Amino acid sequence: MYKTLVKSVARSVCVSYRHGPASYPLKYLTLSQQLEETAHKFPNNKAVISAFQNVSLTYPSLFQKSQRIAAAFIHLGFKKGDRIGIYSPNNYQWMIVQYAAAMAGLVLVNINPAYQSSELKFALNKVQCKGIITASQFKSSNYIEILREVVPELQDARSTEINSSSVPSLKVAIRIDNEFTPGFLNFQELYDIPGSDAFQVLGQIENLISPEDAANIQFTSGTTGSPKGATLSHVNILNNGDGLARRIKYTEEDSIALAVPLYHCFGMVMGNTAAVTHGVTICYPSEGFNAKAALEAVEKYKLTTIYGVPTMFIEYLKEKEIGGYDTSSLRKGIIAGSLAPRPLMEAIISKLGITEMSNAYGMTETSPVSVMSHPDDNFEKKVSTVGNVMDHTEIKLVDAEGRTVPYNTPGELCTRGYLTMIGYWGDQENTLKTKGSDGWLRSGDVGSMDEDGYVNIVGRIKDMIIRGGENVYPKEIEDFILGMDPNVENVQVFGVPDSKFGEEICAWIKLKDPSKKILKERVKEHCHKKIAHYKMPKYVKFLEDIPMTVTGKPQKFKMRDMMIHELRNNEKLEEYRIR
Repeated sequence: MYKTLVKSVARSVCVSYRHGPASYPLKYLTLSQQLEETAHKFPNNKAVISAFQNVSLTYPSLFQKSQRIAAAFIHLGFKKGDRIGIYSPNNYQWMIVQYAAAMAGLVLVNINPAYQSSELKFALNKVQCKGIITASQFKSSNYIEILREVVPELQDARSTEINSSSVPSLKVAIRIDNEFTPGFLNFQELYDIPGSDAFQVLGQIENLISPEDAANIQFTSGTTGSPKGATLSHVNILNNGDGLARRIKYTEEDSIALAVPLYHCFGMVMGNTAAVTHGVTICYPSEGFNAKAALEAVEKYKLTTIYGVPTMFIEYLKEKEIGGYDTSSLRKGIIAGSLAPRPLMEAIISKLGITEMSNAYGMTETSPVSVMSHPDDNFEKKVSTVGNVMDHTEIKLVDAEGRTVPYNTPGELCTRGYLTMIGYWGDQENTLKTKGSDGWLRSGDVGSMDEDGYVNIVGRIKDMIIRGGENVYPKEIEDFILGMDPNVENVQVFGVPDSKFGEEICAWIKLKDPSKKILKERVKEHCHKKIAHYKMPKYVKFLEDIPMTVTGKPQKFKMRDMMIHELRNNEKLEEYRIR
């Protein structure tokens, strides 16, 4: 009996499971309640600096502006639970909208600024957005024209009376700058809209908002290729930001160079929300990623922290070498998306001076961070693992049958706790596939856990490609190229290694009639400005047969190996390249 008990205990102790105990309670607040609390606690701290817009706001100012915009939303007819989209690169207005939507009880819908017309239309209709706030343009995207393509009625509509056949739910369009456009309100106009009645109604609504209510929808694709709206609550977002801030040991003396996009959890939660929980200053160096602007901001504002995926840190190091920027104020940093290689981590510490560097792992469905390293972890842990479990969180690694695997054994990473999403908006079937009735959320990623509880991500169950920190799902691209020409019979998309982006996208195309050739330039033309730039294949290969199993399933591992061999030996490289 005694021996049996000892063996049973030993087995339970040695399985890949961890719970993150915490000495502090979870926050049961809404995002706007947290902002108000921080504004009272740190009245002189700057909440946000937009370097490229030459604008800075203290926490009280951010709260007051957010409150005024929230009241304007109420005056414009928005009701608690309505969805409002934001289609914009980084700017200080983005942060105001984040908290104004929360105050008004709205669900903020983050729309990728790289989305083109078909993707935008899908997103707006999927969650039935009542309003959209948009920048005018960014890089090669003219958002006003894209919106007009999706909603032709905007051209002749009054700003609060949109009646669209293609997006029936859409009633209000707001552009962030001050240029007048038919069908759009300007953001600055919103400050002058609300009267005392709107503020009174806003106060009543705020009393009705629960911290467990939906606050945010972020789109993340699945193996089916259809984007899914991961729906996150105030509790999800606020506590994940707070947990990250505590893990990285933020104080009100800290500041963040935020060069990652706000439409991602990396920017919105790990940046904006984490900062608000501890009175930290957020700095947006530029609209989109610009390593030079980021280091200029670090030098000018003496910022203490910088974020990025590995490719961003490579660019920081290049700019540091070229410009000789003073980065002596930097102490902290977070790298996510994929693990930093040893030489890169060494350079980050020695050349940028970031001694308190942390890795973070997660997914949109977990708000996002479930595993993270500590700033004072030793170097080996930082280059070989993504850290250990976050506070108030459970993780485990399971085999195909759902059994928890022993230490140092590959298994699918699963997460449970306050941080798991409410679900996918309007998609109960996929919600149940991802988040079980027991609360465990399956990541689709394969990892292993050592005896100290540190996790190493070793692969992906799904075919997802990670290009420069962006998750790319092959099925979406395959379906898009399949619609290019009736002669296209089969398309298989997969990732191949790339020194700059980690992975690049390759498409193999089988034609029904090989004699009727399609030029690779046709594929480029078909994809250009119709799908996001990061989804466009870099390599295209036409072939008569695609490797399949006896049951007719594509063997992507064979395709990948064959393509890697050809690219490695520079065989027909330019014949395949389309960008």
